[in-house]
Amino acid sequence: MTTKQKAYFALSVTSIVWGTSWVASRYAVQFAPALQVSATRQLIAGSLFAGFFLLKGEKLPGFKQMLWLAGMSILLFVFANGLATVGVKYISSGLAALIAALYPLSVVIIEKIFFKNRKIGWVTFLGIVLGITGIAIVFYDNAFHHQGPNYWIGILVSVIAMLSWSVGTIIISRKQINLNPYYAIGWEMIFASLFLFAGAAVTGNLVPFKTFPAQTWYAIGYLVMMGSLIAVVAFLYTMKHLEASVAALYAYVNPIVAIIIGSFLIKEPLTKEIIIGSCITLIGVYLVNQSLRKQKSA
Repeated sequence: MTTKQKAYFALSVTSIVWGTSWVASRYAVQFAPALQVSATRQLIAGSLFAGFFLLKGEKLPGFKQMLWLAGMSILLFVFANGLATVGVKYISSGLAALIAALYPLSVVIIEKIFFKNRKIGWVTFLGIVLGITGIAIVFYDNAFHHQGPNYWIGILVSVIAMLSWSVGTIIISRKQINLNPYYAIGWEMIFASLFLFAGAAVTGNLVPFKTFPAQTWYAIGYLVMMGSLIAVVAFLYTMKHLEASVAALYAYVNPIVAIIIGSFLIKEPLTKEIIIGSCITLIGVYLVNQSLRKQKSA
């Protein structure tokens, strides 16, 4: 198998695994506190990442690097991953995945408002409108199928999680530290787990681990091994060996996988409105991504 073939295989793994991770997260939090589930996942995965490189002789990050990693952990793993995990407790995994897929749109808007360095042409504007319209259709349809009283909380925290990921992406693109990305992710996950455990304790969402049902542990195991380890390695490999436009395809596949798998495994609603809204959203995201690449190459 050639390097390019391996990269395409890695892209397939990333797309499918991260799509199913939304369903696994929803499965995990049905009978366990969401913040504690996310904290446990990050602690185990982060310890494995960081531990591996420490055993290979990697030095501990310096004080300034630790501060940077702690700060990024709040954006990328506490708010983005932690709140996204809370979100799937109250909304469908497909809707949560679609909201997360909107991050390229929010990046454009944030950079335009705060940095004044994004030109929003008609293609970008059309993409933003389509993305929001598609989400509105899925949201409207889901609103008639949800049963929990905290549906709006699920929507709100999922949007905050998406915005936090967007801000983290912008910061990373502007400033990076000289550290192996795999090693850095490990430390970010460890820091995030500490913040998440603290948040779970403060909000009264910390329970004895022995009360976790087997299904939660199975889901956490899948999230750690597949979502946080294998998929992350596959994604970074994809980014290294494929063009950015190709590597970004995972963002369009994730929600589709989440919607289909969610409907089969945990009986989430799958209507023609959800399918239409999802397609409209992904077309909007595609248009925004294409316009951004043209701006960079111009």
